[in-house]
Amino acid sequence: MSILQAGTIVTLDVENESPFGWFLTDGEEEVLLHRSEMTDDFDPDEPVEVFLFQDNLGRLAATMHKPIITQDKYDWVEVVGVHEKLGVFVSIGLKKDVLVSVDDLPFMYSVRPIVGDRLYCTLVLDRNDRLFAKPATEDVMEKQFAKATKKDYNKDITGVVYRATKAGTFIITAEGYRGFVHDSERQVEPRLGQKVDGRIVDVKDDGSVNVSLLGRKQEVLQDDAEKIFAYLEQRGGSMPYGDKSLPEEIQTRFNLSKGAFKRALGKLMKEGRVYQEDNWTHIKKD
Repeated sequence: MSILQAGTIVTLDVENESPFGWFLTDGEEEVLLHRSEMTDDFDPDEPVEVFLFQDNLGRLAATMHKPIITQDKYDWVEVVGVHEKLGVFVSIGLKKDVLVSVDDLPFMYSVRPIVGDRLYCTLVLDRNDRLFAKPATEDVMEKQFAKATKKDYNKDITGVVYRATKAGTFIITAEGYRGFVHDSERQVEPRLGQKVDGRIVDVKDDGSVNVSLLGRKQEVLQDDAEKIFAYLEQRGGSMPYGDKSLPEEIQTRFNLSKGAFKRALGKLMKEGRVYQEDNWTHIKKD
């Protein structure tokens, strides 16, 4: 009985030539090595190492090109296509892309990967021997983690989302740290596979970290101030909002709390860019 399976790398004997390439065999089963899947070092007189996959007709085929992942190997692969009902397609370094089933993606469409995102995957076969890419479980990801130290507190980091849950977002940083982002530490929920930038706000005893994707206070303050100033410019230099405006009005117009609004307005006033009069705010002319 043949044990040839898609998603594996095997060494096979060259059996005979065909108009499209060469047939390879393990002694019991044949697979076609198409000429387009051959490399320059192919020698019909020597056994050849190939990766097995399914062609567009679902037949087992071989390629001498090596994939990024196999059934025995995990790695980062890039999303190159999205199908709302089926899932997302990832490039494994071959001409044929592989599907990550919608069953292995978040329920919410807004946090599913888009083209350009990266997933840490392996290859699996379903019950019908069809080849799929499957994202790593937490147990697999644990093998990749490095431990942070207290010196990493407040450090800027870059990471990739590897798990999205109701409790929050899990990322692995460029250093290999396991990071958790609580929903209070993000403005929007990141996608699975998305690259994010943040900072470490806590280092746990086990070496994992809590991460904030919000800007540092001074950066947030600057952004809020510029948002208000831009609105003033759009209105010709004056607006009917100031320190005494109702919180509901501020929230509706600027999507800011009254406290954040007053801090940003105070910054603009301290810089001499605006002034208030009769609860109106005006741009100060030079």
